[in-house]
Amino acid sequence: MRGLGRYGAWLHPLDGDAARIEYAVEAEDLGYGTVWLGLGQRDESDLRLAERVLDATRHVVVGTAIVNMWTNDPATLARSYRRLEARHPGRFLLGAGVGHPESIAGYRSPYQRMESFLDTLDAGGVPGDRRVLAALGPRALRLAGARAAGSHPYLTVPAHTRTARRLLGPGPLLAPEQTVVVDPDPVEARRRGRAFVGDPYLRLSNYVNNLLRHGYDETDIVDGGSDRLIDTLIPHGTPDTVAAALAAHLAAGADHVAVQVLPAPGEGPMPGLRALAHRLDSIVV
Repeated sequence: MRGLGRYGAWLHPLDGDAARIEYAVEAEDLGYGTVWLGLGQRDESDLRLAERVLDATRHVVVGTAIVNMWTNDPATLARSYRRLEARHPGRFLLGAGVGHPESIAGYRSPYQRMESFLDTLDAGGVPGDRRVLAALGPRALRLAGARAAGSHPYLTVPAHTRTARRLLGPGPLLAPEQTVVVDPDPVEARRRGRAFVGDPYLRLSNYVNNLLRHGYDETDIVDGGSDRLIDTLIPHGTPDTVAAALAAHLAAGADHVAVQVLPAPGEGPMPGLRALAHRLDSIVV
């Protein structure tokens, strides 16, 4: 899929929908090519939040990150996609995934669920190049390359990006999310990063297993994550240092990086996104 730009702004659901619409408008003005809307497990089958963001902006691509395949109805999503496409042609990207067994009652046969979900989207007229999968493991990544535009993985490191590019091949989209802390104090930045990943992410088997496949061991997972894990999983430092860490995903084979800023208490993500926008190389391509 074209038009995402090299960098996007990933906006967390805890910020609230009204605030995220305002953030999306500013992110577009700053030059971010895509706004990614974190959704968690909520039912967003009507895609009303995405529509509100599209209505409030001019040209930025809006992606869901992600609609959960257990809590959203694919037939309804397909109808909603057609509505958004008619209203804002070429500006919406449907990101979908199966989530985690620890958080979904009735979680079973996730690969079969992905296939049946995609079958329904096909029948409902959602083109393959207008959707991405939150794919981490090899089997899901191959499915993302075969039946979607590509993959939008969450909570990964550049080593995973290299592996994902090899499995996807040169054509499909690879757009990892990367959480960062724009703060030069390593003690404060690690504290913030550790609090973010320790619960729930390091308690979710899909994420833990993915990290264990890419250079980490059990000692890196306990107690909220080792310093070496936190430093790579949640890059931190000055805007220049963080920008270099984001560019490492591009060097590893990503087409686009979705930037999630982990703010200081009482702040939103925009101060960090503003600081980074002036350091990111060719923020829109």
